[in-house]
Amino acid sequence: MSRSPRRPSPAPASAPRGAGQVRIIGGRWRGTKLAVQDRPGLRPSSDRVRETLFNWLMPALPGARVLDLFAGTGVLGLEALSRGATHAVLVERDPGLAAALREAVAKLSAPAEVHAADALAWLGGRGGAFDLVFLDPPFADGLWEQAIDSLRNHLAPGAWIYVESPVGTAPRVPAGWTLHREGSSRDVRFAVYRTPAGQGAATLRPDDSPATTE
Repeated sequence: MSRSPRRPSPAPASAPRGAGQVRIIGGRWRGTKLAVQDRPGLRPSSDRVRETLFNWLMPALPGARVLDLFAGTGVLGLEALSRGATHAVLVERDPGLAAALREAVAKLSAPAEVHAADALAWLGGRGGAFDLVFLDPPFADGLWEQAIDSLRNHLAPGAWIYVESPVGTAPRVPAGWTLHREGSSRDVRFAVYRTPAGQGAATLRPDDSPATTE
């Protein structure tokens, strides 16, 4: 396991006995550890997948407004903030996980809101446009397409959407979304899409070549 970076980092959120940890791997909070509680379906994206993902997204992050649905540990949304996003909304229905998210946000003094709510219900009752959305629901629930359909009124022009799903599975996306990059690990497929170009925060260059991690 990697040790903490040379420079000090904020204290991690407390983990229950026996729980794991996941770390922020880049930016101002690099090395900060977040608790991974024992919950069905909770499966934080691996360091390797996140390293690839945030290399793809690096030019898009400064100033971006981020939505992390099915937030779990919050590592995707908090990593985006660590690397320059302006604000994040973290949505998580499990009360214990939402409480841990609030603790982490408070310890980091992160510019983030935590909503203890079902992701689909939250989307149905809220407005607002986001430049970057992380969509990584529990695989067993099969909620990708419902969530994607519900995102239509929550995306800034030219928004970027990250979708993680079981390897070999590519959820249906709306007409007009462009696949920017995709890759896979042993267990997951991960992909970044873009909505029709416009006034969004992203400045990524077009690149249709796939990337794969082992």
